[in-house]
Amino acid sequence: MTAALRLHSGTRSIVDDLRSSTASATTQLVAVVGFALLTALGAQFRIYLWEVPFSLQTLAVYGSGLFLGWRNGMLAQGLYIALGMFLPVFAGDGIGPAYLMTAVSAGYLLAYPLSAAAAGALSTRWNSPTGSMLSLLVASIILFTIGVTWLHFAAGHATWMESLDKGWLRFIPVDVAKILLVGLLYSGARHLGRRPS
Repeated sequence: MTAALRLHSGTRSIVDDLRSSTASATTQLVAVVGFALLTALGAQFRIYLWEVPFSLQTLAVYGSGLFLGWRNGMLAQGLYIALGMFLPVFAGDGIGPAYLMTAVSAGYLLAYPLSAAAAGALSTRWNSPTGSMLSLLVASIILFTIGVTWLHFAAGHATWMESLDKGWLRFIPVDVAKILLVGLLYSGARHLGRRPS
């Protein structure tokens, strides 16, 4: 198999230390809080053309899985949702449990921890550039499956095709660009931080 298509890289990197359970508690805490805040920041860049907005949140969701691993990536996104119970950090205009349970885009929000966990778990073995992007692709499928399912019922769409169109198909080009960007950033960071043999 050519190096470009290999899913696993045996090279150790300083970046891998951030994903390790042996990282200091302070480092892990700062990383979790940092990615939760990045997700909140990404929510502020949004464009509504229909029920579900384009935003930059998923850059942080995908990044938290790759850079922090499955557990801390999931915790970062869980913290983001918890912040939304008290602060206006969601892409919509509401806060609190009532908003979360009634927003048509809430399925995507609730999928963030699972999506980050999937990216982190898969990239434990699939840590090459190709493997990282494949991990994010699986994370994206989880995100949009849950998001579209929730959207269909919450928005009362007449057909599943309408939900698929408004909740997934229109997002594919942007999401592919996000996957490529986050995958390349992670792979670049691993390359720059690689340990000498």
